[in-house]
Amino acid sequence: MEETNNKQGLRASFKSMDTEEFLDICFNRPIGYAWALFFKKLNVHPNVVTILSIILGVAAGVMFYYPDLTHTLIGILLLMWANHYDSCDGQLARMTGKKTLWGRMLDGFAGDLWFFSIYFFICLRLTGQPLPFGITIGDQSTWGIYIWLLAAVAGLVCHSDQCALADYYRNIHLFFLKGKEGSELDNYRQQREILHSLPWKGNFWWKLFVYFYGNYTRKQERLTPCFQRFYALIQEQYGTHIPQAIRDEFRALSLPLMKYTNILTFNTRAIVLYISLLVGMPWLYFIFEIVVMSALYIYMRYRHEKICIFLYHKYAVK
Repeated sequence: MEETNNKQGLRASFKSMDTEEFLDICFNRPIGYAWALFFKKLNVHPNVVTILSIILGVAAGVMFYYPDLTHTLIGILLLMWANHYDSCDGQLARMTGKKTLWGRMLDGFAGDLWFFSIYFFICLRLTGQPLPFGITIGDQSTWGIYIWLLAAVAGLVCHSDQCALADYYRNIHLFFLKGKEGSELDNYRQQREILHSLPWKGNFWWKLFVYFYGNYTRKQERLTPCFQRFYALIQEQYGTHIPQAIRDEFRALSLPLMKYTNILTFNTRAIVLYISLLVGMPWLYFIFEIVVMSALYIYMRYRHEKICIFLYHKYAVK
């Protein structure tokens, strides 16, 4: 009976089978759920688990500064552990009903802090190291400033937009699948209204989070002009009561793209990071971000916008 309850509880923790990745279903989610059950027995608050995930993820980045295999393996294990806690905190919050504004804020920044640490310490490690394959740039034969520039492009330009768009597409899909309650399809105007409605006294950190989160949603909206046009159309025509036929049609067209959103989130980039570190060429991870993940990002965005153009023209004439 207990095993059946655990399986049901684990399955209930999935946002949807449409958007869950195979590795998460088979590995990360079950481990995160086991940790959630453990922390629930100890009456540990979900925010504590989130803070632990941040500590573990940042510590993983520190380990990647060292080129030896022992530190690399420790760093990989720490990052995997951090990811399991990242899965655990949301499950624990739903189990215990302990959902807080601080929890949402911390969870939103956790992954960013992991990767900031990882990028920083990889760059620090490689700064004085020779460029690969005996390459020289001018009279410079070491990475120097170039590894920092490479990381800046990979992280601030590529990684940032890739994750923002993948997250947005998954929430759009969940919105058409489950409605507003089953997704986090927020928008810039909504976030600015929240920001201006809160007094500064007692809300400084939350207002700061809402400000940056609002900028994040604005970037997502600017990356998806055709979806914004289609979404505005159906809201104008149907308000919050979108016909089930439209929901089903959008879901069917969007579903093939969910595999790309999964690739552009954590697991694939983590695997490539681990491989690049194990072969002693962590700079390969930055190249992968810039070349492979950017190509996938461009393709995914093109396909999604094309779907939205098709649906807009189909329903605009009705």
